[in-house]
Amino acid sequence: MARAMSTRRSIVVAVTAWTVGVLLFWPILWTALTAFKTEQDAVTMPHLFSTPWTLENFAIVQQRSDYVRFALNSIILSFGSTLLGLAFAIPAAWSMAFAPSHRTKDTLLWMLSTKMMPPVGALIPIYLIFKQYHLIDKHLPILVVMFLLDLPLVVWMLFTYFKEIPVDILEAARMDGASLRQELTYVLTPMALPGIASTFLLNVILSWNEAFWTLKLTDVRAAPLTVFIASYSSPEGLFWAKLSAASTMAIAPILVLGWFSQKQLVRGLTFGAVK
Repeated sequence: MARAMSTRRSIVVAVTAWTVGVLLFWPILWTALTAFKTEQDAVTMPHLFSTPWTLENFAIVQQRSDYVRFALNSIILSFGSTLLGLAFAIPAAWSMAFAPSHRTKDTLLWMLSTKMMPPVGALIPIYLIFKQYHLIDKHLPILVVMFLLDLPLVVWMLFTYFKEIPVDILEAARMDGASLRQELTYVLTPMALPGIASTFLLNVILSWNEAFWTLKLTDVRAAPLTVFIASYSSPEGLFWAKLSAASTMAIAPILVLGWFSQKQLVRGLTFGAVK
C-alpha cells in the first residue's frame, strides 16, 4: 500500500513538474518558431508548426544590427558585474557568517529590502549623475550600477552557503597558522565552491536579462542585447518575425549556458539542504 502511494505520488509530481516546465518554456518555443516564419505568417499564425520555414529574418537582423558587438557588451556587463560582486560579497558574507554581531540579521534584512524598491525610484538621481559626469553609454559605470543592484542578493546567498560550513574547520586552519587571506582562499572558498558557482551563474543570468537600466543608461557603444531586442520595436508597428529572430539570438547564449551548467546550478542551490 505504501509502495502504491509512493508510486502514485511520484507520478503526480512528475506530471505536475512537466506541466509547469512546458508552460514556462512555451513562450520561448513560440518565439523560436516564429523567428523562422515570414512576417505574414507570424502575424496571422495559421499553424505554429506549419511550413514554409525561412532564415530570412536572421539574415536581415544581422545586416541591420551588429549582433556580435551587442553580445560582447552583454558578456562584459554580465560577467564583469558578477565577478566584481563576488569580490565584494565573499568577504562580506564571511564576516557575517563567522564573525556575526547582534545586528547581522538586521543588516541582511535591510540589504535584501533594497531589492524590493522599484528600480524607477532610483532612476532620476542615477540618470542625472550619469548625465552630469558624461557616464552614459560607458561600460564601467553601467557595470558598477549592475554590480550594486545585485550585491544584496549575492551576499545573502553566499551567507546561507557559508553558514553550512563547520566553524571547527576554520578554527583548525587558524590554529595551523593560516592568515585571513589564506583562510578565505584555501579553506572557505573550495568548501563553498558549489554555492559560489551557483551564485555566479544565477547572477550572470540576472545581469544578462537586465533591461531597465541598460535601456536607460546605454545608447550604442555599451548597449547589450536587451537594447538589441528593443531596437526592433518601432512606432510604425512590431515586426513579429524579426523581433522573434532578434530575441532568439539574444537568449540563445544564456540558454546554452544554463543547459550545460544546470547540474552545477541545482547542486549549488541545494547546497546544505541535506545534512
